Amino acid sequence: MNQTCTMKEMLKEDRPYEKCEQNGAKFLTDSELLSVLLRTGTKGITSLELARMLLHPGGPKEGLLAVHTWSYEALLKIPGIGKVKALQILCLSELAKRLAKAEAEESLCFDNPSSIAAYYMEEFRHQEQELLMLLLLNTKSKLIGERIISKGTVNSAIISPRELMIEALRYQAVSMILVHNHPSGDASPSHADIMVTQQIAKAGALIGIELLDHIILGDRCYVSMAEQKLLEQKYYECN
Repeated sequence: MNQTCTMKEMLKEDRPYEKCEQNGAKFLTDSELLSVLLRTGTKGITSLELARMLLHPGGPKEGLLAVHTWSYEALLKIPGIGKVKALQILCLSELAKRLAKAEAEESLCFDNPSSIAAYYMEEFRHQEQELLMLLLLNTKSKLIGERIISKGTVNSAIISPRELMIEALRYQAVSMILVHNHPSGDASPSHADIMVTQQIAKAGALIGIELLDHIILGDRCYVSMAEQKLLEQKYYECN
């Protein structure tokens, strides 16, 4: 009969905490790193085994990416995960996103689609539904407003051109950029994406607020409609 080996029964050099202290964090596996943060397990389950359960839940995302998929309610259903550990894991996920965003911020430039995509990638690519964010810029192309305008289903976000224009006028913006995600991981714009974007660009032009770009984020990939020349006047559909 297989028996679970407790942390105290493990060789000292194999225990994650001692291994980290002696050799440094970079020599630990992902499970061992998470085990150190969890600190303790529960009866019959070590913190290392608990970490492996969290990183390999058997879903579409495995390893470190699985950390982003856990909800507070789902975490509480795992033996050995109470309120404190659940909140620690959620905070770890959020911290990872903010670290990636902080690094990308150094090269963020709002006339460079790739830098915009890099900045918002971690925030958007783990979402299970489509989100649409409106970025509002002043005359110097500096960000003066950032707001999630709509949340959709797995397949679509509901976009209201009227609501976008109201927000842009409220901030006295001179230009705007749209950013939204495709939960499927494929950043290719749909026909609906293109048509709605062109309607928004046309509405903005009427009141002097230019739509500079609509960037669609997939899983580590993006499409800029400006780069694809999908914002040009010749693509507008006339009613």
